[in-house]
Amino acid sequence: QVAGLKMADFLTKPIEEVYHFFNDPTHFSYLNEQEKKIAEPILKEILERVFFLYDVGLGYLTLGRDARTISGGESQRIRIASQIGSGLTGVLYVLDEPSIGLHEKDTLKLINTLRNLQKKGNTLIVVEHDKETIKHADFVVDIGPKAGRHGGEVVFSGSVKELLQNNHSTALYLNGTKKIERPKFELPKEKHFLEIKNVNINNIKNLSVQIPLKQLVCITGVSGSGKSSLILQTLLPTAQTLLNHAKKAQSLNGVEIVGLEYLDKVIYLDQAPIGKTPRSNPAT
Repeated sequence: QVAGLKMADFLTKPIEEVYHFFNDPTHFSYLNEQEKKIAEPILKEILERVFFLYDVGLGYLTLGRDARTISGGESQRIRIASQIGSGLTGVLYVLDEPSIGLHEKDTLKLINTLRNLQKKGNTLIVVEHDKETIKHADFVVDIGPKAGRHGGEVVFSGSVKELLQNNHSTALYLNGTKKIERPKFELPKEKHFLEIKNVNINNIKNLSVQIPLKQLVCITGVSGSGKSSLILQTLLPTAQTLLNHAKKAQSLNGVEIVGLEYLDKVIYLDQAPIGKTPRSNPAT
């Protein structure tokens, strides 16, 4: 026990609360001098590990959260935080699109975390399309000008300031010369909805939401807000089970879904490799 709290108590607390707890010396005033000397290196290591998670914006996560329920953005920052905590220097880190799936607010947190890793004397190479990440880079290598056989050339290499003055490829979109215009069309008002009721999972408490059918619907929000919990851990498995096994049923494990009668099936498309055998290719 620590100050009357057991390990199980800490696992249910948010990282931010745990960080402030161990950072408060009054919680350890009951220790005698010898016990304080023994506890000092242990407390220091605990505080450092918790601080790195807190510093990358993950203070809302509980320590005992199942890793399988953590979103992609959160997982990315946890891995980076562990590298910052390792204290390694002179390392080359290669990151493949670390901002993918992140809210813009979380992207800025990620960039600050990458900076902290770089300031420790490390080199970071980031393969990225995100505008903010590109603008915060010290050096940019732009490969193109197009894809496939029309690519493979270094179109530009240099500072961001020099890139913004360039008239090729990516620079045209960064400096505002070119823009991706939003298509203009009006959707008919949909009469049917998929309504999810009584969602209670992770940080979501008694949530109900309506989703219009036959439209392109975007679920957005900062990392950890509950997007994956609502869609991937609640709607997807519940709808799949109800549609595949009992079309007349509308609820499962307390979660009720109204409107499944307007759907035939649920198909989940993720970023997992599509190849099932070594001979798989785009044609198959």
